[in-house]
Amino acid sequence: MLLVYLVPISFISYYLYTRLTSPLSKLPGPWHTNLSPLPLIIAEFFGRRRLYIDDLHSTYGPVIRISPNECSFSSYAAMKEIYTSGGSGFDRTEFYELFMQFGCKTLFSMPPRGEHSQRKRVLADRYANSNVMREETIEGLRGRAKKFLGNCLREDGGDADVYVHLHCFALDGASQHLFAPYGTNSLSDPEDFKIMAEMSYADSLRAPYLEYYAPKLAAFFDKLNSKRSRSVPLANEFVLAAVEKPSPASYSLLSKLHSKATELEGDSAAAECMDHLAAGIDTTGDGLCFLMHEISLPENAHIQQRLRNEINSSADKNFDQLPYLDAVVKEGLRVFPPIPMSFPRYAPDEGTVLDGYFIPGHTIVSCQPFTLHKDPVVFPVPERFDPQRWLEDKGELERNRMFFAFSQGARGCIGKHLALAEMKILLREVYGGYRTVLGKEKADMRLDDQVISSRPKGQKCRLKFEKVV
Repeated sequence: MLLVYLVPISFISYYLYTRLTSPLSKLPGPWHTNLSPLPLIIAEFFGRRRLYIDDLHSTYGPVIRISPNECSFSSYAAMKEIYTSGGSGFDRTEFYELFMQFGCKTLFSMPPRGEHSQRKRVLADRYANSNVMREETIEGLRGRAKKFLGNCLREDGGDADVYVHLHCFALDGASQHLFAPYGTNSLSDPEDFKIMAEMSYADSLRAPYLEYYAPKLAAFFDKLNSKRSRSVPLANEFVLAAVEKPSPASYSLLSKLHSKATELEGDSAAAECMDHLAAGIDTTGDGLCFLMHEISLPENAHIQQRLRNEINSSADKNFDQLPYLDAVVKEGLRVFPPIPMSFPRYAPDEGTVLDGYFIPGHTIVSCQPFTLHKDPVVFPVPERFDPQRWLEDKGELERNRMFFAFSQGARGCIGKHLALAEMKILLREVYGGYRTVLGKEKADMRLDDQVISSRPKGQKCRLKFEKVV
């Protein structure tokens, strides 16, 4: 009978001993993070991970323990070591495998460095700035920006839900880059519009976390409900058909994938395209939506006016030669990073020292843009939307190295140049001749966290477009 009590007591004692003697027990953080990951898991399931971690940093400082085997950092030194040491930083965790497509690993979901490096060599030149700046690409994006503006002007006298039209613009821009000339035209084609709606309005929060923490339970629920909330059959069908199309444009990603077909297995080409398509809609569409709403607030009318003055006085310059436009976009990505949550990595097997603390091997370590971008030393009055800060010489180095909207290092966002081009081209098209003010319906623009990205809470943003005479 005594053995019945001794066994569980021994297990509990051993568990407590290992937790309380772990080097991570020396890290700042609430006591319960030493014993259980449950508070973090609950925060994740209810879309509060970003705020939960940010609150802990506000209370305990730049180094925090967030679960028995996971910690978070908000310093540049730690961010640099985690994401850029050895070229590509620490290895990614299994979390990224949630983003496999068609059963295949993609550039984003490949944890091993070797596999990632090999795949990146296949894709990198198509996302290089020199390819993004090709005349065919830029003209294609300009045409879509004009369609966006036209759609907004036709809707309810120019009082338009820009969330819808921006996600169409993002889908069409990304698919052009991937599949030209076979991209979508959701800004004008009702059938392609359905693809945008399917991809932009699906709830992608709880199902992935369930799959991550309890894969057997997730598989059980999958059997009960074949139509999962993350299911995107129209988008899947479009991508699978597009990758089979002949003679894609030479600058498209599909052209490169066709030329490297022998290096790709199974549906790897389709998986890569599907991954890039989904990422392009979420980041560009939501990033532009937050930014346009912000500069449409009455207190930011001067930002629009200065932006308009620069655009109209620089008609002979490319969109990437306008310093204030660049500052507005960077400030938008600082205040409203489309992916504000943590980018988890494993500490090396031998362990490491970060911000003065020894971190054992295989500990999950991370930084999140939402917190890094609010460092008051680097970004004075961080809650204020102030593009001017990016034009000041003082602190320029610190600001740029702390900018984490696209991550950093070899595993940083491969689509960075395309995303910036899309954002700048659209803003130039709109604010060269129009101003935007808040529409007749108040938008709920709180960040609504999904599993990795964040979107406006109400997924609606009405702005009024007014012609500037």
